[in-house]
Amino acid sequence: MTNSSHRQRLGFFTRLLDQASAGERYRLAAEQIGHAERHGFDSAWVAQHHFHEAEGGLPSPLVFLSHVAARTSKIRLGTGIITLPLENPIRVAEDAVVLDLLSGGRLEVGVGTGGTPSSFTAFGLDSTNRSEIYDRNLAIVRDAWDGRPLEGGDSIYPAAPGLNDRVWQATFSVGGGIRAGKAGDGLMLSRTQPRPKDAPRASLPDIQHPIIDAYLEALPEGREPRIVASRSLFVADSREEALRLAEKGLRRVVADFAAKGHVIPGDTLVDIIAALDTHVGTPQDVIESLSRDTTLPRVTDLVFQVHSIDPPHEYILRSIELIASEVAPALGWQNPAGKPEKRVALVR
Repeated sequence: MTNSSHRQRLGFFTRLLDQASAGERYRLAAEQIGHAERHGFDSAWVAQHHFHEAEGGLPSPLVFLSHVAARTSKIRLGTGIITLPLENPIRVAEDAVVLDLLSGGRLEVGVGTGGTPSSFTAFGLDSTNRSEIYDRNLAIVRDAWDGRPLEGGDSIYPAAPGLNDRVWQATFSVGGGIRAGKAGDGLMLSRTQPRPKDAPRASLPDIQHPIIDAYLEALPEGREPRIVASRSLFVADSREEALRLAEKGLRRVVADFAAKGHVIPGDTLVDIIAALDTHVGTPQDVIESLSRDTTLPRVTDLVFQVHSIDPPHEYILRSIELIASEVAPALGWQNPAGKPEKRVALVR
């Protein structure tokens, strides 16, 4: 799967969008992560969203991952992402240290500028200053982990300098790739992103290859690259079943995606699947579509999510199984768990 000599890692990502109450969303997501661990996934990632339940159901990812850490033993636990401009950086640093210790050193810290303008307003901030706030907060987090004196002279306890080697920066842009590379951080690439108005049919690799190039060019000599590529993937036992659930989920979000800048040429399901960079179908269907994504051989971590299809919970569990047993191995991933567990029974 990768040109690197290192084994590529496989991840599961969730925005906690199950059609259920908040508490039930948390329970189902924890179960999905546990299922991914049992099937050999290397990492699990959760998103942070304040206020908007339709975009994501989790304002406190480090709290949630502490719960998941107690239910798991091997899978690495990542934030994808913490919206750092909206957080108190010292509390982020402290909470991350506690979670990392409780989990046995399994935390990966993805950060980004994120957040809608109204979210910034609620926190008493101006979204136009997000990049400046992000840079300042990230510098404070780094200093805190290193045990350096903070403003006023105090330093956090305990320090955890090793966490500075597990920072990932999310970006849509070449400039963001350069920033992550110069810092020696990991690079997080999105599952989809808006197309330029002058190239509405550009492929996702067309957009993301320049970001990777810029990141690698900026990376300090001797620093190993770390690149996450998140992809929307839903695998089912039959193509008809997969497409039925995909149409239901994707059409629900088309208007929202278009409002955020996506250019969606055409309105058939095939058009929408292509425009939203979604891989859906049987294992063979998605193996074929993923094999055309020329970004993937360049990444160190391939992370799959079911959004924006958002099928019912039992179908997510089955998709996890099919990814681990058929899709990822066909792309070169080696399952450290060995033989897959028995499949879940779907109730129709």
